This record gives sequence, structure tokens and C-alpha cells, in this order.
Amino acid sequence: MKGTDIIAIEGMPRENVERILEVSATMQDYLDSGEVPGLLAGRIMASLFFEPSTRTQLSFTTAMQRLGGQVMGFSGTGGTSVKKGETLEDTIRMADCYADIIVERHPEPGSAARCAAVARKPVVSGGDGSNEHPTQALLDLFTIRQEKGLEGITVALCGDLKYGRTAHSLVRLLAMFGIDTILCSPQPLKMPADLVARVREACDASIRETGSLEETAAEADVLYVTRVQRERFESQQDYEAVAGSYVVDRALVESARPGMIVMHPLPRVDEIATEVDELPAARYFTQAANGIPVRMAILALLLGAA
Repeated sequence: MKGTDIIAIEGMPRENVERILEVSATMQDYLDSGEVPGLLAGRIMASLFFEPSTRTQLSFTTAMQRLGGQVMGFSGTGGTSVKKGETLEDTIRMADCYADIIVERHPEPGSAARCAAVARKPVVSGGDGSNEHPTQALLDLFTIRQEKGLEGITVALCGDLKYGRTAHSLVRLLAMFGIDTILCSPQPLKMPADLVARVREACDASIRETGSLEETAAEADVLYVTRVQRERFESQQDYEAVAGSYVVDRALVESARPGMIVMHPLPRVDEIATEVDELPAARYFTQAANGIPVRMAILALLLGAA
């Protein structure tokens, strides 16, 4: 994997995913022991976030620093030449001169591929608009593997499946590993039909669509909840028409399939009640913490240190 890019799950070889999961487990062992090797000492990561981020940016920064590397970059474009009209491609070309690896997030779908096209160094997408968020899906799969294993389970993706880039990446990984999947959303927020069709063609697993959160919770081993993404809607009216469609609360969790876990890529708004946080099913904070070993693995692999 040395020198390669991670800009999408679509097209990623399964052996690369398995390697990332394997190295992620090793990185977690290092973190648990408190003896993390300085595999990336002397290396620099460019962290270029054109769009807001908490977990992705901070966990990549932590991952690089845990491995002994350094980080430079920006969060928001307010102090950069983007404000002067510099193109995305030229910004990436500059970072390519200064760093050994580039992690970027941009609000335009397809922007990650544009970055990779002009960079000589590895590019890792931290999300490109409503398209994909590959490293989030990889840490999601790692979490599912750690909590439930990857065989004989059913995973439900719930909420905003139209704009939710995390779901767009994760559904591809679930199909890759033959995991039965339920897509649960309000009609206006259904996963794009062309994406569902491509995923179905690529796997033998069951992929079903429904609008009932209660029925979904009764069948799922993993309930993966997403927020309705206000920033992707063309109007406030369109957003308000579907906001709050689904809420996961204590009553829903307690009536769900025994042993079900609840995941969420975060941030949450009101789709998971805070009362769920104290329940054994809650895994979204563990999931967020898993971003560190998974992103440590990605950085080490792409820079040839693992």
C-alpha cells in the first residue's frame, strides 16, 4: 500500500481493507501498552480541511503525533490563499511540496479525486461533500469487527442515506464482506438508487430498504444512525421537512434485538437521545476513539512504515 491514495471505498481491493484492519489491531495493542513506536519520526502530514471537522481532523493529528510525526495545515480557509482565488489543485500542489502525506476534506463531491490527480504524495480523503468518507467507514468496520465480528450479522444504516457520505462508504464495505444490510430512511432521504444497484451487483449479501425504524431495530445487530445533514440541503424548508424523522431513545433500544449496539459517526443533533449514552448498547464514543488506531494504520501503511 506504500504510496497509494485512499480517496474512496469504491474500487479499493479487499486485501487492502483486511490489511488496514490487521494493522489497526496492532496499533490498538501499542496504544493499550503505552509503547507506541516512532514509525513516522521525521515525517510531516498536511492536514487541509476546507470544511469543518472535529473527529476526523483531531484523530488524524493525534495518529500522526502518536507515531512520532508532525502536522501542518489549516482548518477553514480564512488565512489561506484560497481566499485570494487559489484553486484546489494549486493548494494541493503546494502541500505536496511541504509534506509527506496529505489528508484533506472538501465540500465538493469528487474533490478527493481531483487532489489525488495532481499530488505526487499519498492523498487521504477526510470526506468529499456528500460523496464518500472512506476512513470513517474503515474505522466503522473495525468497530463492528471488534464488537460483533463480521460473520452472520445484520447491520442497519439509518437516517440520512441520501447525503450521508459515511453511509455511502460503509455500505460498500458491508457488501465487500458479505454482510446483510438494512437501509432505513424517510423516503426523501433514501440512498441514491444507482449506488444501491451497484452495491447489490457487487455482493451476494441481502440489502433491503425500509422506512420503519422500529422494525429495523428488532432485526439489526448493529444500528448505525446518521444525522440529517442540514448543510447539504438546498433550502431550510426542505431540511425541516425531514429533520427529526427518526429518534433513537431508551425505549427503542430496550425493545430492540438483544445485544444490538448503536453506532453513529457523530456529530449527533437529536437523532440519539442522551439517555442512550448510559446504556450498554451505546458504542459511538468507542467508535470515535477507534479513529486513532485505524488512522495510525493508514498513515503507517501509506508511508511504508507498516
